[in-house]
Amino acid sequence: MYALLITEDPDEVAVFSTILQRAGLAVTSVKDLERAMQGWADRPADIIMVSLAMPSLRDQVRRIRAETVAPLIMAVRTIDEAEQCELLNLGADLIIASPFSLKLLIAQIRVLLRRAGNIPVFTLPPLMVRDVTLDPATRTVQVVDKAAQRLTQLEFRLLYILMVHRGQIIPTETIVERVWGYTGQGDRDLVRGLISRLRMKIENDSHHPTYILTAPGIGYFFKGENK
Repeated sequence: MYALLITEDPDEVAVFSTILQRAGLAVTSVKDLERAMQGWADRPADIIMVSLAMPSLRDQVRRIRAETVAPLIMAVRTIDEAEQCELLNLGADLIIASPFSLKLLIAQIRVLLRRAGNIPVFTLPPLMVRDVTLDPATRTVQVVDKAAQRLTQLEFRLLYILMVHRGQIIPTETIVERVWGYTGQGDRDLVRGLISRLRMKIENDSHHPTYILTAPGIGYFFKGENK
């Protein structure tokens, strides 16, 4: 299993790499959050640990959750209770602040990995709605007369939900819960960004969509009849 460590501090690279390795993980460390997320599709990690001063902690969690639902550990120097709650509501799984127990942190990492690994693995049937075919086995989507497009985990989850419930408006808050796995008021910018990426892959004109449509102020729906 593989961990992605994102930090600019060489001392933290040494300390956190050792901790992750003791938890049974191979570790790759990078300094730049944006570069790490841009390359996520090429090599997704089983768990992410982040310790960065910039951008804000909130923006860090939002950026990562725009790409993946992999377990996320945020390492911080100081943090108050309200900010911890906010980060957890945004999608962080564990927040640690110095000083911390090495033994306890290793155990917590193993728990996160165990829970992530316990997600049932099963083969969903392909979905065909109008000219769009979604293949769960290969996690690809293909529009008639176009090449198949590889989807990220989040893109696949969202498109599957929309296609299964074709014609039904899915509220933004429900999308956050079903795609990212946590409840709350919902983050419209996060959902909007994911919708935009899907439209780029399946629509002839992403600015004038015909498949994934917006219900203003409510959510989104997939327009079409099953073949």
